[in-house]
Amino acid sequence: MASLNELVPPGVVTGDNLLVLFKHARDNGYAIPAVNCTSSSTANACLEAAKKAKSPVIIQVSNGGGAFLAGKAVKDPNAAAVGSVALAMHIRSVAAYYGIPVVIHSDHCAKKLLPWFDGMLDADKEFFDKYGEPLFGSHMLDLSEEPDEENIAICVEYFKKMAPMKIWLEMEIGITGGEEDGVNNEGIDPEKLYTSPEQVYSVYESLSKISPMFSIAAAFGNVHGVYKPGNVKLSPERLGHHQAHTKKMIGSGLEKPIFLVMHGGSGSTDDEIKTAVSNGVIKMNIDTDTQWSYWDGLRIFEKEKRDYLQAQIGNPTGADKPNKKFYDPRVWIRKAEEAMVTRVETSMDKLNSKGTYEPKTEGATPQLGSLKNPNPITLVCLGALLGSAVMLILKK
Repeated sequence: MASLNELVPPGVVTGDNLLVLFKHARDNGYAIPAVNCTSSSTANACLEAAKKAKSPVIIQVSNGGGAFLAGKAVKDPNAAAVGSVALAMHIRSVAAYYGIPVVIHSDHCAKKLLPWFDGMLDADKEFFDKYGEPLFGSHMLDLSEEPDEENIAICVEYFKKMAPMKIWLEMEIGITGGEEDGVNNEGIDPEKLYTSPEQVYSVYESLSKISPMFSIAAAFGNVHGVYKPGNVKLSPERLGHHQAHTKKMIGSGLEKPIFLVMHGGSGSTDDEIKTAVSNGVIKMNIDTDTQWSYWDGLRIFEKEKRDYLQAQIGNPTGADKPNKKFYDPRVWIRKAEEAMVTRVETSMDKLNSKGTYEPKTEGATPQLGSLKNPNPITLVCLGALLGSAVMLILKK
């Protein structure tokens, strides 16, 4: 088996390279952590962790995260799409300098949030038309609250739009419990937390006719958020039943013909994660644990340096001593980043992605689009072209 370095270049990964990346993960028994980010700081922490762990990484943005990135003062209905595009642009600006494969992904999109999804697809199309690849590599539709027939039908409709740009589609069938970004499934019927093999095959049968670039988040008792061990009954062995059923139905020579995704990964035991990955999970979402780690790094710093953070002047070393080197945002934000880096590295270790890619930064440049035979005027106008995707969204 060829090494991942031989198959996939460093930096933002889209299209055929993304399919190769996920196939490599599935065939070699590892999954890639997908971390929700709400700022350039949290995104940079993920990139740093990936470089240190020598692992690919997926950086994802939610609807609420996108709105936060645009700024809480922005009340425009397209704020979430604008903020999501802004994060994608940031990642494209710096990813190659970390020397590892990076996937830009959008997280749960319920039916009520489809205008956000549409805005991101518009940005993808704008970028694709100019540069031959989409802005994002992957998007998720979470229509699990809808009847299966409607869920699949809407996914098919959107996948047909995405396939010509070779954008990956992640969909969910069966419901993940708990609460995530305004979608509350805390009181759901427990039986709906477990997807059946027949449901999974129905998705495969419909989407595989369009493109192989899709993955399925099949519920096996998952719950968003953090919880005490024993409070949630995960059954990752069910994922193996999904693989076996689809393998039989399509006569596949592959033991694991489906790309599966694990949601609600925070709080899962090592054995549960190991079983999920062994059954074809190639992506695991992480949010709650990394949120805590980011805060915890700041909490520890504030506790240790509290006496230096009460005023601009004056601390235990002297009444006239300045405290700027303690309250400078670059200092305490960095402490939060460092703690998050450590937590993301831990996930990479548990998912077996650690050590799968040797970082390579030679010749790194921003991945903001490469035009064929550009002339000087085109290069001068590049900044304006990159902003057009955001303007397109705002005009809607």
